[in-house]
Amino acid sequence: MPAPAVPFPKPTPLQLRPFRAVRYDADRVGDPSELIAPPCDDLDPARVRELRRHPHHVARLLYADAPQGAARELGRWLRRGVLRRDERRALYVYQQQRGARILQRGLIGDLLLPHQAGKLLSHEDVSAHVVRQRAAHMSGLRAQLEPLLLAHRGTESTTAQLMHHVTRRKPVTVARIGQITHMLWVCDDPAELALLASGLSVGQALIADGHHRHAACLHLSGDAASPWASSLALLVDTATYPLRLSAIHRVLPALEPEKAARTAAEVARVLPLPGGPRPPEPGELILTGGGQAWSITDPDPRALSEALADRPNQWAQLPAAVSDHLLLRHAWSVPDLPGAVTYLHDIRQATAAVSAPGGGSALLLPVISQDTVWELAGAGVLLPRKSTSFGPKPTAGLAMRVLGLS
Repeated sequence: MPAPAVPFPKPTPLQLRPFRAVRYDADRVGDPSELIAPPCDDLDPARVRELRRHPHHVARLLYADAPQGAARELGRWLRRGVLRRDERRALYVYQQQRGARILQRGLIGDLLLPHQAGKLLSHEDVSAHVVRQRAAHMSGLRAQLEPLLLAHRGTESTTAQLMHHVTRRKPVTVARIGQITHMLWVCDDPAELALLASGLSVGQALIADGHHRHAACLHLSGDAASPWASSLALLVDTATYPLRLSAIHRVLPALEPEKAARTAAEVARVLPLPGGPRPPEPGELILTGGGQAWSITDPDPRALSEALADRPNQWAQLPAAVSDHLLLRHAWSVPDLPGAVTYLHDIRQATAAVSAPGGGSALLLPVISQDTVWELAGAGVLLPRKSTSFGPKPTAGLAMRVLGLS
């Protein structure tokens, strides 16, 4: 007699748990707009130095050379009331808007990092060196100052309706950076938390930003009891609030553009652009420098196959793989060393950086679709580093997770 069929266990949803956030006390320090930090991708070293001059700016913790020293400074801020920890565990509704237009709305909480494969999808490769740096900083500071940005495609309306209800109340924090207003609401009512928990039936999420911080948590977490078995996270339902996806461009200060165009023509189709640089179309890269520009398309299949040896087959269709492996490494021999390549998210900044003669070259990349990112991540295929930029990213210092507080 055959044994009765054993049903497969139902996958458990991701757990975004309430926690007691540490926040700036506006009654003590004034407008938090002067103390929180934009995402690190938006800051250059000169701007970081400027922000760190303020005695209580979160940049003093976020960009500290010695994390143990930053931990002592964090402790002083807590003792002096610059920062305070909320009395009750809560989830936090976080919203970014420009004028009256809501750009993003999501929930900040403490995400239990899943061990089950396919629950939390990474879409981009990481640098082991950067992971070690992030892990050392987080471990020394014993705090997370900015959340992971997680995207999910929701089907439940309970969470969205409750979040809308919460945002009708007065926010606990309002801050403005540039043209963006950041608002935070505390949701600590047990009945509301129970509703949120029932509505958060998120079975899968994509790491939109924070791959190195996620990898650092995994590096630090020895077992389920470790404080790094979970992470500060912002969960955004992209069915309601779609994230913006943009490309990341390469600036090569030591690469002469005309020589780069000649060498690229050995492995791809290269055509001059008399009108100067423009945004690339799908399947195209734009090389520019010194006021000149070239279109690069149709990479040679044999050269591309050689450059992408031991890489997933899907990489042959990815702009960052063509740019970094076929051109930068294979054709141009650009070393993988600090300073050899600068990554810029703004196409105008990338073009302007090399506009003067002798200023080097820029390689402009087209954006790939979000469906492509989800499809490859679901198949376990990681994109090359610096392939995509999801946004708007959350700010640092608005709702922080600090370990070891009684």
